[in-house]
Amino acid sequence: MQVVYFVNSGTEANELAMMMARLYTGNLSMIALRNAYHGGSSGTIGLTALHTWKYPIPQGEIHHVMNPDPYRGAFGSDAVHYAKEVQDHINYGSPGNVAGFIAETFQGVGGAVELAPGYLKLVYDIVRKAGGVCIADEVQSGFGRTGSHYWGFETQGVIPDIVTMAKGIGNGLPLGAVVTTPEIAQVMAQKIQFNTFGGNPVCSAGGHAVLKVLDNEKRQTHCADVGSHLIERLKILQQKHEIIGDVRGRGLMLGVEFVTDRKEKTPAKVETAILFEKLKDLGVLLGKGGIHGNVFRIKPPMCFTKEDADFLVDALDYAISGM
Repeated sequence: MQVVYFVNSGTEANELAMMMARLYTGNLSMIALRNAYHGGSSGTIGLTALHTWKYPIPQGEIHHVMNPDPYRGAFGSDAVHYAKEVQDHINYGSPGNVAGFIAETFQGVGGAVELAPGYLKLVYDIVRKAGGVCIADEVQSGFGRTGSHYWGFETQGVIPDIVTMAKGIGNGLPLGAVVTTPEIAQVMAQKIQFNTFGGNPVCSAGGHAVLKVLDNEKRQTHCADVGSHLIERLKILQQKHEIIGDVRGRGLMLGVEFVTDRKEKTPAKVETAILFEKLKDLGVLLGKGGIHGNVFRIKPPMCFTKEDADFLVDALDYAISGM
């Protein structure tokens, strides 16, 4: 992958990646995962599979397959069964050929869900045999945030045909990118492709500075170290409080899911909303995720320390204990 198109956001990156896939393959059908979030534009809203983020507009030729969620998924961590469902969907729900498959390795908005181990390797093979290209959405999981790897897709042992990125690439600046092969990129030469502010000098300088900091300060190693400490403390907290159904993720991309019944995994919607406000009053700002809004998405800045992690866990313990 040697060609980079610069854009302003993850939504724009995914929109362009989908267009590339369709032009390169000559097919229209796109496959995405349920519980995925890929943007809010008229095109990417079709790829997104959470009703809370979708407007009632035409979705195009987009098919959503079963989410390989180890905690809530129908097949647990069994990647083979989830992959078979993708093949079945191609056989029964498409013309037999597809344009592409897009997935986050760690579903962000969906609640910090890490895909079942080995899933992408199986699905990439299936999709490529059906004439499609494979797109990795690294908007939230890229640039060393997971600690163990620089890119989320590396945790699955795969090499995509197209990678999209944003957020972390600019540390808050409006900067995103689509990276692909010269062969796929060539399709964009058929017409004029132009993005007014994509790759502008200010954001490009900022992005360059971000890459230097990530390397010089060894932020990936830092994420692994602090993340391991944080997830260990959160799992101890899970043993103390029944309302914590699942603690998951790696590095500084973690999720804490709240339930009212661990066996039934009943989403604790109201309780999560209360905890959300209580933590804000204690000085902790967290994101919520999942279709039920019952997951705390813990994705702090990469300067987050073990002391910060301890403060977060102690505040969460205090808030839960006071309910």
